[in-house]
Amino acid sequence: MTKEQNMINADTEYGVDSRYETTKDREQDAVALMQARLERMKNLPKEQVLRAKLLQLKLKMENYLKEPVYDKQNHFAQFLETYIDAIYSKRSEFAKDINVTPVFLSKVINSHREPKEEFILKLMVHSEKVFKQVGVFHNKTWYQVYYHEKLCDTMSSQDEWRPKIEKQVKLRSEV
Repeated sequence: MTKEQNMINADTEYGVDSRYETTKDREQDAVALMQARLERMKNLPKEQVLRAKLLQLKLKMENYLKEPVYDKQNHFAQFLETYIDAIYSKRSEFAKDINVTPVFLSKVINSHREPKEEFILKLMVHSEKVFKQVGVFHNKTWYQVYYHEKLCDTMSSQDEWRPKIEKQVKLRSEV
């Protein structure tokens, strides 16, 4: 990438065009623009902020499902945590709303326990109700995220499980 292309990329990052005489002018306008954006965001109604957070979460989940991710992060738990924290000030309120114990919810969020199918079903119904005000949220999304993560984990850890499993699998010569 050339120096000029790099500057254009930096400018677009801040939302400022590249027709400045000096770097100082450009940086001053970038700071002023960021301050104006932050001030505007402070005055947004809570409903708009919630809507934006939920739409952002939805897009992140959809992007996650499009790509094979071979890392050791618990994406389901991270998405769940983001979802709950966007809607509730206390996680125990969410736990109460979906009729699970706060301890169970904490264990799922912290990846100390796998979510039960009933938990995912409750999460699915809860999300449908919440996203009615925001936009379309497919009820299968939470299941897809959970099983996509399991599939990626299994495929990325083949070095660990494959040697043991291959010893147990035989192939008859007739086949």
